This record gives sequence, structure tokens and C-alpha cells, in this order.
Amino acid sequence: MATMMQQENKIIQTCLGLSSDIIKLHAEHMWVDYDKEADVLYLSFRKPQRAKKTVETDDILIRKDGKKIVGITILNASTR
Repeated sequence: MATMMQQENKIIQTCLGLSSDIIKLHAEHMWVDYDKEADVLYLSFRKPQRAKKTVETDDILIRKDGKKIVGITILNASTR
């Protein structure tokens, strides 16, 4: 029982730590999906993304519609 509560507290503390950084994104909505088998984290700021361009840098795919970022895909997410 104590271990489960410790895990829950760790999750809550991690989310609280992320909250101020997430707010800085100025995104009205955000969808987060993680594919554990592929180790890929998907962040979408618009559904559907309808990206017209993808820029790849260091295992990160930046999906853009004009100058606006509509999504980010992070490859090998667990090792970052």
C-alpha cells in the first residue's frame, strides 16, 4: 500500500514540476501520447495536426503548418 502511494506521489510531483513549463507553451490544447514499444512520445497542439512541413533534428520531428508548430514527435523518448 505504501509503495503505491509513493508512486502516486511521485507522479503528482512530476506533473506539478512540468506544469509551469507546459503553461509557457501558450497552447490552448495539448494531447500527449506515448508508444512504449516504439519509445516515441507524441505531442500535438492541434487535432488533427495537418502539418504541411516536418523538420527533423536529433531524433525530434517538428510538425509545422506555416510558421506554427502543430506537433512534436520525440524518438527514443525514454533516453532523453
